[in-house]
Amino acid sequence: MDHAELTTEQVLKRDIPWETYMMTRLIKGTDLQLLRRYDNKAESYRVQLLDDDGVAYIRVFVNILRDIFKEEIVEYVLALIDEMLTANPKRARLFHDKCLANEDTYDPFIRVLWKGNWFIQEKSCKILALVVSGKPKNHESILANGGASNSNGKLTAIDNMLKGLVEWLCLQLKKPSHPSRAVPSAVSCLAVLLKEPVVRSSFVQADGIKLLIPLISPASSQQSIQLLYETCLCIWLLSFYEPAIEYLATSRTLPRLVEVVRSSTKEKVVLVVVLNFRNLLSKVTFGAQMVDLGLPQTVQNLKTQAWSDEDLLEALDQLEEGLKDNIKKLSSFEKFKQEVLLGHLDWSPMHKDLIFWRENINSFEENDSRILRVLITILDTSNDLSQFIQYHPAGRVIVTDLKAKERVMKLMNHENAEVTKNALLCIQRLFLGAKYASFLQV
Repeated sequence: MDHAELTTEQVLKRDIPWETYMMTRLIKGTDLQLLRRYDNKAESYRVQLLDDDGVAYIRVFVNILRDIFKEEIVEYVLALIDEMLTANPKRARLFHDKCLANEDTYDPFIRVLWKGNWFIQEKSCKILALVVSGKPKNHESILANGGASNSNGKLTAIDNMLKGLVEWLCLQLKKPSHPSRAVPSAVSCLAVLLKEPVVRSSFVQADGIKLLIPLISPASSQQSIQLLYETCLCIWLLSFYEPAIEYLATSRTLPRLVEVVRSSTKEKVVLVVVLNFRNLLSKVTFGAQMVDLGLPQTVQNLKTQAWSDEDLLEALDQLEEGLKDNIKKLSSFEKFKQEVLLGHLDWSPMHKDLIFWRENINSFEENDSRILRVLITILDTSNDLSQFIQYHPAGRVIVTDLKAKERVMKLMNHENAEVTKNALLCIQRLFLGAKYASFLQV
């Protein structure tokens, strides 16, 4: 059978000759006794063994993965661990027990993650994510030996492990090892691991966010809905990390999230997207973007639907209030500034409103004329430059010093007649003094 299509149940039907491995000294006598007691026994009996001596079984499983490389054995032990953790995820805490303080419980999983077949990779990834998330709350950090320490060496070791895991996850998003299961598995693990600061940092540094964004799109099948939910959960976890926020603000993340929330009927998907909006609302340019994308009306529409999740209803109320406050605070110049910084000018009446230009003309000089400098780099902004020249006493000089004339001159041969007209007016105002510029109207 193709290893990529193996299931845990199929693997656990195997009859493993553990005694053979003890004879070759790959398994200790005490480990063999524990395996005989545990393997192929009723689930209720296994549960009792794990409750009584769970750490000892974790040690046995890790020892086998470290010492035996035979594929069928690695698959079998990973299936045992997966079965154990799936039945009770809290058992992941066993990996962090102080009795394992001198053992590296992570390294065997990382090794087979990179070298094994798809069944081995998928199980290793899932187990590592559960074990990392199962660390006790009072640990100062996650360490490979499960203990809490300020040792730089140990901190480096666990950081390297997590970075290696993130590298593998990003690789699956780029070049999946399995055509249908690799991406969902990687995203599912990230939805667990991105709670860890070091994972957020490594993921952003690996340019992983851009690999997630294409996955934010309306879904229909149950599998694609789960993938969408976990992708949006990843984005939400990243929204607590400043460097990630900066990337999200300049990407297509927000428009995609808005598209999803407008089309989705699955409550958990709508909830996680709304939580994204609520968390991002006050960050950088997101407030203005949300207003421009028509999110206030979308929220009103969502509130008319019969949702049963109280958390979703509360989040919608909070988002609605936040958007209302944001609209009040967002002055016309702030909106203009966001348009320029995003490079998306919508040519609203504000651009030709003489009151807007008279009231805000001095704001263009803030931060070393940053907005004006960016404005000059955008293709068709000759209308705004023309307005600046007209209403700023030194506009002609400032725009000339910023070498805008050459860019505007090129627009005079533009195929669009309106662009050509605006460019011509801007050039005329550049050559005229402020005294005469006011006579030239658009």
